Amino acid sequence: MELVRRTRALWERRSVLSTLVVRDLRVRYARSALGYVWTVLDPLLMSLIYFVVFVYILKRGDLGHQPYFLFLVIGLLSWQWFSASLTDTSRALLSEAKLVRSTNLPREIWVVRVIASKGVEFLFSLPVLLAFLLFYLVRGDAHLNGWLVMFPLAIVVQAVSLLGLGLILAPITVLVTDMQRVVRIVLRMLFYATPVIYTTHLVPEPYDKITWLNPLTGVLEMMRAGFFRHDRYAIVWGSIATAAVVSVVLLVVGVTVFRRLERPVLKEI
Repeated sequence: MELVRRTRALWERRSVLSTLVVRDLRVRYARSALGYVWTVLDPLLMSLIYFVVFVYILKRGDLGHQPYFLFLVIGLLSWQWFSASLTDTSRALLSEAKLVRSTNLPREIWVVRVIASKGVEFLFSLPVLLAFLLFYLVRGDAHLNGWLVMFPLAIVVQAVSLLGLGLILAPITVLVTDMQRVVRIVLRMLFYATPVIYTTHLVPEPYDKITWLNPLTGVLEMMRAGFFRHDRYAIVWGSIATAAVVSVVLLVVGVTVFRRLERPVLKEI
């Protein structure tokens, strides 16, 4: 099977992959005066803005689980990984064109290293999430439960979906340069079509089922499940199951598209 063969090839080059990921992180933090702070500053500021707008200005206390700020932080941290990965994977082959042509590395490695480096940044941001969780636990506002075990599973599902989407976007962007602009526009629209700042329960039927096709909907449901009570908003198991299936489908489609477009891409770059 093609997926197994290419996975084995990547595994054999895992030391190279780790070197590339470390390089990306060093370059990112070396060029920034604040370094690691930028990893969490953007989602925290956006969480604060949405919190003030919806809670204090619009007086909407029903957009998500309580405490709402913790709900926002979880959603925006995950979204940052998602959007940054898609933006960078769309140009992964173009930005490393010389290395793509001149090395015998599996070409998928240039997509995987982007998702892995952004995933590491997401993991680096989790201590901030933990700090807010402890703050709300001390106040008695947060309520942990056994569904917390789904959090690492959500990370895996998101990584798989990002890998599939990245393998689709990277070669297409080489052949269709306008794709980078399309990705930026779609991400702006997708942000509001994804339950980042609101719960899935607020989407009316039958449109709620459509949002399930976005794997991030189920991912966020899994990430948030262990942090809140579910007496008001029950866990949407349908979105979780759909996210798992869609992620696997995206991966299979991504591997197929990447393999078929590999030769035209090499000629183009």
